[in-house]
Amino acid sequence: MDATKNDLLMVRGLRLHFQTQKGVVQAVDGVDFDLARNKATVVIGESGCGKSSLAKAILRLLPRNASTYDGEVWLRDENIMELNDENFRKEVRWKKISMVPQAAMNALNPVMRIGDQVAEPAMVHLGLNKKDALVQALRMFEQVGVPADFLHRYAFELSGGMRQRAALAMSLVTLPDLVILDEPTSALDVLTQANIMNLMKRVKQELDTSFILITHDIATSSELADDVAVMYAGQIVEVSDARRFFTSPLHPYSQKLMASVPRLRETIEPDFITGQPPSLLNPPTGCRFADRCQARFDKCDEEPPTVVREDGRKVKCWLYV
Repeated sequence: MDATKNDLLMVRGLRLHFQTQKGVVQAVDGVDFDLARNKATVVIGESGCGKSSLAKAILRLLPRNASTYDGEVWLRDENIMELNDENFRKEVRWKKISMVPQAAMNALNPVMRIGDQVAEPAMVHLGLNKKDALVQALRMFEQVGVPADFLHRYAFELSGGMRQRAALAMSLVTLPDLVILDEPTSALDVLTQANIMNLMKRVKQELDTSFILITHDIATSSELADDVAVMYAGQIVEVSDARRFFTSPLHPYSQKLMASVPRLRETIEPDFITGQPPSLLNPPTGCRFADRCQARFDKCDEEPPTVVREDGRKVKCWLYV
């Protein structure tokens, strides 16, 4: 696939389905989106819409019950889906793409010094000796604002914000092209959330790193976003640059999401979305948002195409055909 000069990641038709006792869960179902170098794409949507499964699909962190895993994931000019598991582990995971999973700050080893944990990926994936790996870990500590003496501390001695910074340092220690962050601020107070977002903006510029931020916190995510991808029931329903998305979203689901965000000093009450997202065990045919959409009409019983508008924004909705 031909990539533009600025493309880092291109995802095409990515699917990840799980086999369960109740049936097949279509967690990621034909997802397309692009990510440019030194940019941040925020993936938003309600809980249970497949956002975390998308991150795992990109990094090939598959559960044992995965029944379908296909599509294309182009990293620069290489379709990394064609790599076997061993080469993917050696050449891609951690070296080119790393991840800060949900609740990462609570997953740090309590009996291992923080510095050793942050240095470990550099030893395993870059082949550095322990001394050089610790030097690299110290550089990343400085980058994310963790004091040097914390290198010798244990996780229980750090605050939640500092543990999250340490987890981010670990994801950066191999200097990957892309870091995927899954709800990185969900357990933090508002001030710490703001500090983490400002930190990631600085890291993006200074290390030339790209980010995929997976979250349901629309207000916080707007601080980092260059582009926004809206996920609903296993599919991407809108992709837009952040400026136009946050002021004029296109898809009815996106509009409802933005209307549900509380705003200070406004008398307008948040407009909550009625109903629940459909089950990914048996998603409806046609538009998956149709049952909750006030703009529904007869055509919505059919699968909507993804329309590319003149301004470059993409929307999966019959209203724009």
